[in-house]
Amino acid sequence: MGTLDGVRIIELAGIGPGPFAGMMLGDQGADVIQVCRIADVHGGDADNPPPNINGRGRRSIGIDLKSPDGIETVLHLIEHADVFFEGFRPGVAERLGVGPEVCLTRNPELVYGRMTGWGQVGPYSNMAGHDINYISLAGALAHFGRHDSGPVPPLNLVGDFGGGGMYLAFGIVCALVEARSSGKGQVVDVAMVDGVASLMSFMNGMLASGFHTENRGTNVLDTGAPYYDAYECADGNWISFGAIEPQFYKELVEKLNLDADRFAVQNNRSLWPALKSEIAAAVKTKTRDEWDELLEGTEVCYAPVLTTAEAAVHPHNIERGTFVTVAGLSQPAPAPRFSRTPGEIRRPPAHPGQHTEEILLESGFSLNEIAALRASHSIA
Repeated sequence: MGTLDGVRIIELAGIGPGPFAGMMLGDQGADVIQVCRIADVHGGDADNPPPNINGRGRRSIGIDLKSPDGIETVLHLIEHADVFFEGFRPGVAERLGVGPEVCLTRNPELVYGRMTGWGQVGPYSNMAGHDINYISLAGALAHFGRHDSGPVPPLNLVGDFGGGGMYLAFGIVCALVEARSSGKGQVVDVAMVDGVASLMSFMNGMLASGFHTENRGTNVLDTGAPYYDAYECADGNWISFGAIEPQFYKELVEKLNLDADRFAVQNNRSLWPALKSEIAAAVKTKTRDEWDELLEGTEVCYAPVLTTAEAAVHPHNIERGTFVTVAGLSQPAPAPRFSRTPGEIRRPPAHPGQHTEEILLESGFSLNEIAALRASHSIA
């Protein structure tokens, strides 16, 4: 019984941020039905789910979205849903016949989520793009990287998943709360460029205050400061420090056996390059395991830099249950955590179209109607 138990969501299958939002909502108890293109249905053994972690927790139905009967089938599902969301370019959902006006006419209480990279309007709105482009235009990418390098994309975490998927899930839940009191649905318009700009609000404030500059790699949080960076160990592994506060910085200097007089002034930026070199040399004298033994449990603000595989077996993450194994695949557990209505992974990822008949039957379609849809190639 998750927090979203009883909420039914229809998701038009996409890539990246949309499925991530569906995973988040499904992890918290929503019944998420993913509508995939009939061309993507190729069968598959239910006992051997695909390794698509973002596809976990929901069922899948295969429908021909270019068929009038297929679109009518989607609209029938929407009539009995709380939420519908899509991730097409502007105007595509309208051309298919599942735009907001049609869907809200069929179901006035529907929360209609739509996510794009650039937004529904604007000079870039119909351009192709990916995470790297959205975080560029939002003013984020320019600040990732060291002073002697160009901008470094932080995987696709900031645009796709942070500014996109998480804002879509957040927006949907906000609209659901409002709909419970008003009895009216609405459109949730999510643009990744908007979400990334919102994520940068703290940085905007620091720039306005003068604490942070636009010179990449020269500030406290962007690898400029010697006490906030990752360093290579003797064995080629890496560790990280985040000793921003004076008391943590003092302990860092002590634990690394550095010259207290040379490191006495923490924020003299002219000294940072030299101090960073001294920290790097000190860290190189021990292996990561040796640093773990010395620094874990201290106030240095320390952690080893782990790969995904290493993170899954770290003692802290094991004790917290941060990672779980489902159908033989290690993956992050649902987050955040709730004391009374915890989330759970209800099912492993589905093969496209795996639950087509099951979903239609429970949605009121007869066996004859399903057979007719299949005969016309409107469903998988």
